[in-house]
Amino acid sequence: MKRRILVILRWVLAAFFASSILAVILYRFVPVYVTPLMVIRCVQDGTLTCHHHWIPLAEISPHMPVAVMASEDQRFLLHHGFDYRAIERAASHNRHGHGTMHGASTISQQTAKNVFLWPGRSWIRKGFEAYFTFLMELLWSKQRIMEVYLNSIEMGNEIYGVSACAEYNFGKTATDLSRADCALIAATLPNPRKFSSKYPSSYIRKRQRQIMHEMKFIPTFPQEGEDINPNTVVGGTYKHQ
Repeated sequence: MKRRILVILRWVLAAFFASSILAVILYRFVPVYVTPLMVIRCVQDGTLTCHHHWIPLAEISPHMPVAVMASEDQRFLLHHGFDYRAIERAASHNRHGHGTMHGASTISQQTAKNVFLWPGRSWIRKGFEAYFTFLMELLWSKQRIMEVYLNSIEMGNEIYGVSACAEYNFGKTATDLSRADCALIAATLPNPRKFSSKYPSSYIRKRQRQIMHEMKFIPTFPQEGEDINPNTVVGGTYKHQ
């Protein structure tokens, strides 16, 4: 019986690794039209409404990648999925109990969570998140990670991705979003169901101004195949070009 259980476990593990690697390879090329979070939110809210329109990165305002890097992950183009400096700073902040808990999830980690996993803070989910982040960084380009992130992230109640957000909150296409619009969207991302880019509070306006200031020090997001210019990197962040 023990031997049979071990055989079954080996097959289960083999099936998991094979299917997960295949899924990551598939999503390297295929648009992500639905995510676990979209399904969970529909069940939680008791609705089938879900505003989501997949568009390629080339049809998104060039300010949008810069805005989310300035807000969420300034070293996105430099790290390989995990920002150990940010983890160290967050751990130090949380250890000294400054009232608010800081996280250190990168854009890559958030993309892995959005596309392959469920929301939550358990160690099991974090372990799966690290595994999928590693696979994505290994098999996807930074451009593909950013493209999937901007198309799948929650940006408001029943709104997923920058195209739907631009349409419903700004009355524009994603291409036409201004630098200020992109900073405003990025300002809401820590909690898009609480904060609105359509009806921004004074707090969100303040965050928007802070993000626009930080955007000055982030280089233009490179196109597929381009490398970041090492001359723009200073002390692990960027200098204004």
